Amino acid sequence: MLEIYDILIIGGGVAAASAVLTAKNRGKTVAVVTNGEETSSLYRAESITNYPGLPAMSGKDMTQLFRRQIEENATDVISGRALNVMPMGDSFGVAVGNGFFQCRALILAVGITRENLYPGEGEYLGAGVSYCATCDGMLYRGKTVAVIGSGHEAIEDADFLEGIGCTVLRLRENGKYEIRGETKANRVLFKGEEYPVDGVFIIKDTVSVTRLVPGLEYENGGIVTARDMSTGVPGVFAAGDCTGKPYQLAKAAGEGNVAALSACEYLSKQK
Repeated sequence: MLEIYDILIIGGGVAAASAVLTAKNRGKTVAVVTNGEETSSLYRAESITNYPGLPAMSGKDMTQLFRRQIEENATDVISGRALNVMPMGDSFGVAVGNGFFQCRALILAVGITRENLYPGEGEYLGAGVSYCATCDGMLYRGKTVAVIGSGHEAIEDADFLEGIGCTVLRLRENGKYEIRGETKANRVLFKGEEYPVDGVFIIKDTVSVTRLVPGLEYENGGIVTARDMSTGVPGVFAAGDCTGKPYQLAKAAGEGNVAALSACEYLSKQK
């Protein structure tokens, strides 16, 4: 792994693939942070028939095609879930699980992310609510915690927490939960019943973009960008479905290309 990358891309779909190819052609070092390809909504599509230059194919085949391009052209592919982004003056720090990576410019290509937080999730984030069991689990050793999530990572995190001595209340992600507390989260409300806990771990494929990068504007279902795909945070660009409708592959590919070109231009001005 490099000490610091020119560009780090969060996401593994067509926008990310397009950005990787463009950035590599411009001679930049590029890291890509992505979950498994099966977590993509495109992966589950039965047939894609409107992407220029390619015959009709399943979403699974197309997702794997984009993933191969990423793996063959990125400097490094980091498997995992980006937890937060920290501006560090002329660079950014990105936490991925237990890892920490630095870049000079950032491209968000995270697809459609869930912006509707559970009641209390934002209020108690960092005060009893966490998105990472491996990061914060030892703080709750021997205590009772709730794990909200239904994917493979949620199961692994619940198993990990039980392995370090926690009593784990496992809750599926699609429930209507409410997190309550005083100075910190200490109970979960579900279907009129309250469950006392010492902490709550919310495990999902992606962290809400407004929680991921401080200062981002979010409007009408997408990250607000200029025509060059820059956001309101200098050095941060966005592309693809996370910028809003239309949710089309051709649009995502074009935005990924523009975001990478703009990130390269941004880097040239920082020297």
